[in-house]
Parts: sequence; C-alpha cells; structure tokens
Amino acid sequence: MLAYAARRLAAVLPTLLIIITVAFVVIRMAPGGPFDAEQSLPPEVKANLERAYGLDQPLIRQYWRYLAGVAHGDFGPSMKYRDLPVSTLIAQGLPVSLTLGLCALLLALGVGLPLGTWAALRRRSALDHGIMGFTVLGVALPSFVTGPLLVLIFGVSLGWLPVAGLEGADPRYLILPVVTLALPLVAYIARLVRSSLIEVLQTDFIRAARARGLGERRVIWRHALPPAMLPVVSYLGPATAYLVTGSLVVETVFGLPGSGRYLVEGAINRDYTLVMGMVIVYGLITLLCNLAADLIQGVLDPRIAHA
Repeated sequence: MLAYAARRLAAVLPTLLIIITVAFVVIRMAPGGPFDAEQSLPPEVKANLERAYGLDQPLIRQYWRYLAGVAHGDFGPSMKYRDLPVSTLIAQGLPVSLTLGLCALLLALGVGLPLGTWAALRRRSALDHGIMGFTVLGVALPSFVTGPLLVLIFGVSLGWLPVAGLEGADPRYLILPVVTLALPLVAYIARLVRSSLIEVLQTDFIRAARARGLGERRVIWRHALPPAMLPVVSYLGPATAYLVTGSLVVETVFGLPGSGRYLVEGAINRDYTLVMGMVIVYGLITLLCNLAADLIQGVLDPRIAHA
C-alpha cells in the first residue's frame, strides 16, 4: 500500500508542472493583453508597465521566472488589482469556496448514500421509482435554475432563509447555496450506489454469506457495501474538486465572496498572474482530491494497490 501511495504521489508534481506550462502558454496566446483595455495610457507608460511585470522579456524567460516564483510560493502581483499579490486575493476568496464545497460534499454523502442503498434494497418498488425520479430531476436541473427557485420559495415567499451575501459566521447564509450545489451530486451518488449495490448483491460471495446464515444487515454492511462503494469513491475525486472549484454559478447567484469570480475576472481582464494563480490552486486541489480517491480505493480493494 505504501508503494502504491508513493507512486501516486510521485505523479502529482509532474502533472501539476504540465498544467502550469499549458496554462502559461495558452493564456499568452489569447488575443489582447492586461493593459490593452486602458486606452488612455500613453505608449511610454504602457511600456513601463510591461517592463515592470516582465512582459517585455522573451516568453521562455517569463516562464522560467514565473516558475521560480511559484517554487518559492510567490504567484506574483495582480495586473488588475494593483499593489495586491495574487496569493492575497486567493486567500480572501478560497476559504468561502472551500467551506461551500466541503459542506455540499458532506450533505451529498449524507443524503445520496442512504437514498441509493434504499433504492437498491427496494428494487422496482414505489420507493425505488420515487428516488430514481428525484435523481433524474437532480441531474437534469442546472444550478442556475435550482438556485433561484430555492431563493423564491424559501427566501422570498416563506422568508425562512437569507438569499444573498455572507454575514459573519451565520450558517443560515450557506444553507441555500450548499443545497443548490449538493443536489446534482446527491443524484449522481444515489444512482451510483443503487446500480453498484444491485450488482454486488447478485455476486457469489454474497450468496455464500447468506448461505452461512449471516443476518441480512451484516451481509449488507460488512460484505456488500464496501465493494459497492468503489465506483462512488472513484467519482468523489473529481466531484470534490468540482464542488470546491466549480461553484462559480452558485457563488454568483447567492452573491458569495468566493474565489471563482477572480478566475473569471482575471480571464476577462487578461490578468495573467491572477489566472495562473487560480489555475495552479484549482489544479492542485483536483490532483489531491483524485489522489485521496485512489488511496481510499486501494484501502477498499487491496487488489488495486497491488496492480
């Protein structure tokens, strides 16, 4: 298991380097520059700004200079938010995105796993059809539809919950965004658990466990659920990364000061350093989430670790 973990961990840094290289080249190939929108700038002032940010140097020299800074934890200064380091901007918004994503993940697991299990154990019953209908709805409706709908129902009509912003440590402001972000994941997890558990319950080792006289609850919890969780764990790696990094729509709908807006604003303004900083942070989160999913799979199924 340790050798498997070491192999998976060793692949993180080269993959992250590839992400940095590709993002660095692509963003500079896009038309326009970080100072093109400022039409009132005299040419000499614009040239001085480019010199200050190193944009007058050859691309390969810019790349090595940026890579050296990243190696020391320095993402450089933002080209749009003057006098603010990129690391400061990320530190302002990332905690909100992390909190929103992790709460949505816990909610999705807490609801999706029982729903999928009940649907599998009551296959072809009214409960099964009802749960599967809910999951189809959860997958089909995007966040920019469910978010405003929840706002209209629970915020405007009933007045139970606040609909926008984030004030202090009041958890009520996170309820609607977390539910909106978690709904599609609840649906996917429930469907994965149902299909996987149905398949596992039909295998020979489950029949053998029942033939030995083991109770149905023990058969389900000790013998069926662990292998049935493998597809779910495999899905949770990219899903967790999506919840943390892909909550831009939810943050926009509910007016949350998350980090997703910096990525969009940086791309629009051609703020090279801000976009690169966000890409690196998001890429690292994605890689670590997938690494964690692989390690958990290795624990659930030792054959994976020895493959």
